[in-house]
Amino acid sequence: MNMTIAWITARGLLGRRRSWLLLPMPLILIGVTAVGLGFDAPAADLVDGVLIGLGVAVILPLVSLIVGTGVLGSEIDDGTVVHILTKPIPRSRIILAKLVVAATVSAVTIAVPMFVAATMIGGAELGLGFALACVAGAIAYSALFLALSVVTRRPVLVGLLYVVIWEGLLSNLVAGTRTVSVQHFVIKFAAELSGSQLFTTTVSTAVAAVMTVVFTVLGTWLATQRLRSFSVAGETS
Repeated sequence: MNMTIAWITARGLLGRRRSWLLLPMPLILIGVTAVGLGFDAPAADLVDGVLIGLGVAVILPLVSLIVGTGVLGSEIDDGTVVHILTKPIPRSRIILAKLVVAATVSAVTIAVPMFVAATMIGGAELGLGFALACVAGAIAYSALFLALSVVTRRPVLVGLLYVVIWEGLLSNLVAGTRTVSVQHFVIKFAAELSGSQLFTTTVSTAVAAVMTVVFTVLGTWLATQRLRSFSVAGETS
């Protein structure tokens, strides 16, 4: 049944118009990288400005936001979620299936172009480091945004506020807030996995690993608990 839910979710997600918003982003990342290389920009500047400033800070959270809020939020909005809720399926299995789809689509959409762009800049090791780091980030973001889709009726707005204000502004001004910033977890993973000295962050590897798990588990748990409160035909699951 999990595979059935996942298949229906993926088909519905990729069939919606909002999924078309995913297509330009990878092309933009690779295109900007190619332009920078064409102008002989230093590798450190390209890593900081393109891979981190554009890829990690903008494209990764936006892709995850679009996908994470779409796998379940759209079904709640149009009422089609009732068809799943009337089935004798544990809410936790529904959420896990949705999370797997969201994380997979987000990870593939961002990890592949990040690998290409980073490889163009610093070789395959840098490319693999950024790609794997973005996979971890996509999982954490997907759990967070999936939870928002069942907690609030404005998940995209709330998600944007988190990305822009918390991760885009505060985490870059106040070092302490980086311990709860997925963006900085991803940067740390990329630095460790690639072994590159071109960039770094003040977040430790242990904190990044633990907090990534915390974000994923907490988001999944919150989404499950909220979905359990949904009533169908006069019953509460």
